[in-house]
Amino acid sequence: MIRTMTTATNTLNQLQHNLDIIGNNLANSATHGYKANEAKFHELLYQQFNNDKADTAPRQSPLGIRYGAGAALGQTQMNWKVGSLQQTGRQLDFALTTPKQYFNVIRPGDGGEQTVYTRQGNFYVSAIANGQAMLVNGDGYPVANSSGLPITFSDDIESYSVKAGGALELKHNNGRMETVNLGVTVMKRPNLMTRLSGTYLGLPENLADLGVTKQNVLTDLKGAARNEIGMENNTLEGSNVDYQKEMTDLISVQRSYQFNARTVTLADQMLGLINSIR
Repeated sequence: MIRTMTTATNTLNQLQHNLDIIGNNLANSATHGYKANEAKFHELLYQQFNNDKADTAPRQSPLGIRYGAGAALGQTQMNWKVGSLQQTGRQLDFALTTPKQYFNVIRPGDGGEQTVYTRQGNFYVSAIANGQAMLVNGDGYPVANSSGLPITFSDDIESYSVKAGGALELKHNNGRMETVNLGVTVMKRPNLMTRLSGTYLGLPENLADLGVTKQNVLTDLKGAARNEIGMENNTLEGSNVDYQKEMTDLISVQRSYQFNARTVTLADQMLGLINSIR
C-alpha cells in the first residue's frame, strides 16, 4: 500500500472526532451553563529512512528522509470563559459569575449517590413528605448545601433570594427568614474532571493513578472562602459557544477532511496505474 493512504486514513479518523466535538458544541449552544470544548492536534511519530551507505555526496540538509504518519487529536480542553448572563425574572434561577465555580448536585450512580458539579442554575422546588420541600435542579436531582446534604425546608416559602457568598434566603409565609448556604465548588485543575454529560462534571475514578487527590483538583468553598463566590439571582448563564468560531472551525475541518479523502483517491488511482502496467 502507498504510504500516503495510511497517513491520510490516520488523519481522517482524527478529523472525524474533531467534527463530532464541533457538532456537540453547536448542538449545546442554547444549553445554560454549557462550556465549549476545543480540540488540539499534534503530529504522529516520524519514521527515519537513512541514505544508502554508498552515497557519500556532501549535503547541506540532514541525512536521510523523515516520513510523517499523519496527525492525531492530542487533547480536548474546555473553555472556562463565563457565558452571557440572561435575565429571567425567576426567583430560583441563579448564575455563577466567577469562572470555574460550580453548584453541587447529588446524583444517583451505580455505586450510590455521588456529588457532581454543574453551572446550570435553574432550580425548582419538589414536595416531599411531612410538609417539607426539596430544592432540585431541572433533572430532579437534589441541590446540595455547603455540607454536601440535600437542601430541604418547609413548603410554606413565599419568596427566594440570594445574598453575598451564595447564601439562599428563604422567606416564610409568616414572615420568618431562613438562610441556607448553597454548595459551591471551585475547580483548581478542571482539565482533570470527567465530563458526565452536557453540563455535569465529576471526579475521575483513577485519581490515584493520576497521582492526585480530590483536594488537588477542587475546593469546596466554606467559611471565609465563600466571599469569593460570584452569584446573581433571577439570572441564568448562557452557553459560551462562539457561533462564528465554531462555524469557521467546521469549514476548516471539513476542507481538511476533503483534502485527505482526495489524497486516498489519488493514491488508489496511482496503484491502479501501477497494477495495469504489463
